[in-house]
Amino acid sequence: MTPAENDVRLHQQMGEVLAEIRNIRDTLRQFEIKTDANRTTMHQRTDQLVDRLGKVEGSLAVVQEDVKEMKPTIDDVKAWRQRGIGGLFIVGIGASALSFLVTTYFSNIIGWMTKAGP
Repeated sequence: MTPAENDVRLHQQMGEVLAEIRNIRDTLRQFEIKTDANRTTMHQRTDQLVDRLGKVEGSLAVVQEDVKEMKPTIDDVKAWRQRGIGGLFIVGIGASALSFLVTTYFSNIIGWMTKAGP
């Protein structure tokens, strides 16, 4: 090969290398643009999540305050229920005793009620 042929081949190879470098740069720019867009989207979503979390925390604080206010009322209702069950138990025992007395002494009670005069 003559030096002139070597120069032409060298220039051709240098041109191919430069073209490949340009292609690599273009590809890298495209990737950079895509990653920037993805990063922007990710930051927007993160910001949205932070906002939503803040709203949830605020709502949770309100709910906790409401529960604290309701707790004494719930305790009172539970106490009333226990008292009601106790009262029903006492009434049930009284009704049982009254039923026993009426059935046991029914004939005496009827005789006493129909008795004429002293």
